[in-house]
Amino acid sequence: MRHLVTGGSGFLGNLIARRLLARGEQVRILDIWEDASRPPAIEFVRCDILDRDGVAAAMQGVDVVHHNVALVPLTKSGDRFREVNTEGSRLAAELAARAGVQAFIHMSSSALYGNPAQLPITDQTPLRPVEIYGRAKLAGEQAVLEVCKKHGLPLIVIRPRTILGEGRLGIFQILFEWIREGRDVYTIGDGNGLFQFVHAHDLMDFYMIALDSGRTGIYNVGSDRFGTLREGLERLIQVAGTSSRVRALPPGLTIATLTLLDTLHLSPLAPWHYLTYHKPFHFDVAPLLAMGWKPRYSNDEMFQESYAWFLQHYDRLMAEKAGGAHRRPVKEAILRVVKWLS
Repeated sequence: MRHLVTGGSGFLGNLIARRLLARGEQVRILDIWEDASRPPAIEFVRCDILDRDGVAAAMQGVDVVHHNVALVPLTKSGDRFREVNTEGSRLAAELAARAGVQAFIHMSSSALYGNPAQLPITDQTPLRPVEIYGRAKLAGEQAVLEVCKKHGLPLIVIRPRTILGEGRLGIFQILFEWIREGRDVYTIGDGNGLFQFVHAHDLMDFYMIALDSGRTGIYNVGSDRFGTLREGLERLIQVAGTSSRVRALPPGLTIATLTLLDTLHLSPLAPWHYLTYHKPFHFDVAPLLAMGWKPRYSNDEMFQESYAWFLQHYDRLMAEKAGGAHRRPVKEAILRVVKWLS
């Protein structure tokens, strides 16, 4: 089959494209930047998702569209979130339907749920995003659902938990660097709520199950083995063998301070991080397990693997400037001062 992966140079799009290629599929990616490590067998199209003519051309002859283009919370893109994450998703679905593709797979986000009142989260949990990124992703998912329903285009929606795995950076780069240097790390509140992650390869395993099953629907994907955020950090520190400690910060004061620093462009953390990471958050993955999915990684295992990869590639990562927001180091801004005090 012939596949188009939008955002194929980013962290998830890159994994999807390579999985498909390994299965012997024909793969084309569309992105605004080219990954230097892209296998030659994967075709690259340089195009913005809002370029109607360019996207339409890229979809010709394609059987399945995998839509991954999105501005992530770390970019703090303001109104651009709606342009890319909402209107870009709508445009991708419309052009896919017009091109006569057989299926559309949309990568959504757990940010749609905001701070849910009841756990575990299911696909029936109310969608109440608490910040601009989540609201744009929700509007984008709703637009895709509307278009696909209108045109009878089979749709699979994937809502992953926060992703870890080799090569995953973003805010985890800050955490890993602090632990490497023996600095204290902080939770908003006591960090004792159950908090679920998902390993990138486990996510890809389920992604392929969903693709092969042809079962349309919305799927929440997270590890089946997880504990509290504090437990995960403390076990990582223990394995790392450094003098770091996990310290709790008062939620109200901390969130107010981070909101102000964010407004002043002095913090790398986005609202999605400081408005939600102090709350328990986990999916009910029983429906996925019933489909034959067998996740390999617990929270602890994915934390430790990601940290080991970070250490192995530390020198290159600190020098690297290009790539997607989840595949490059993040500037610490005002957190550098907190790090020094830690």
